[in-house]
Amino acid sequence: MGRSQESMNKKAVRQKKEKKRKDKEKRRLESKDQESNSFDDMIAYVDEYGNPTDTPPDPDQKKEEIDIDSIEVSVPKSDPNDKPDLVRKGVVSFYNDAKGFGFIRDLENDQRVFVHTSNLLEEIKENNMVQFEIGKGPKGPTAMQVSVVR
Repeated sequence: MGRSQESMNKKAVRQKKEKKRKDKEKRRLESKDQESNSFDDMIAYVDEYGNPTDTPPDPDQKKEEIDIDSIEVSVPKSDPNDKPDLVRKGVVSFYNDAKGFGFIRDLENDQRVFVHTSNLLEEIKENNMVQFEIGKGPKGPTAMQVSVVR
């Protein structure tokens, strides 16, 4: 089909495509020129706090000496004399004798701890002051060895 038979719409579409192709080629050449000059822009430095920065470090800056032996990589060892208190005190906030379970509010940290009938040393009721040990239950902390404080 010769160009003499092209309609105005086809001619406009062809001109748009050519313009778009030329613009794309122009952008590609511009980005290619920028890439060759932008190597210095791509370099990143790290400051003394470990943060990335674009300014190089000052060679005249005085550096702090660190004693290698003072760096602790592992968890610090605990003092054997500093054992946590296993026996706690609390108040029975809820107890259902028919179902055989309840909750104790720990007086140290206001945590609610589950208690089951099988872990009772003696019978308890709501608002009783009790002492207990915290053990690991299937769904979280559980009160063990529960007895009433008199």
